[in-house]
Amino acid sequence: MRSWLKRTLIGAFGASLLFAGLFGCANHHPGARWSDADIGKLRERLIDKAGRELSLDEAQKARLGALADAVQAQRLALIGQPGAEPRAELQAMLSGSQFDRGRAQSLVDSKTGAVRDKSPAVVNAMAEFFDSLQPAQQQKLRDLVARGGHGFGFGRG
Repeated sequence: MRSWLKRTLIGAFGASLLFAGLFGCANHHPGARWSDADIGKLRERLIDKAGRELSLDEAQKARLGALADAVQAQRLALIGQPGAEPRAELQAMLSGSQFDRGRAQSLVDSKTGAVRDKSPAVVNAMAEFFDSLQPAQQQKLRDLVARGGHGFGFGRG
């Protein structure tokens, strides 16, 4: 596999883990919807902690912010509009005498379409962020991803 492609895929996967850990480990009620204020605080916290841990300059922090925005846009595309209830959607598929295959396939198509449409922006933002790092910063990021992001202290304030 080409080295740039491999680096990009590893970086995108690492970023996905990083942000999944962020959203999963934050002190937030399970199942509760994130407000714009919560997301903004979490975004700033991530950039602050990553900036300290990786010794990021302002341009690198801006690229990390662009990556956070791209991941958030993909997340919103996947979860749907605020107020959407996945359980209600499933109940609607199960409400008839037969499972509503068409409705289920439509839901799957919308989710895979969101991934397909938004992933290039996430990959590009991750590539721009990773490529802006100095070799020592890149290695530090690799080490943090290998440890599961615990070096950033997610979930500890």
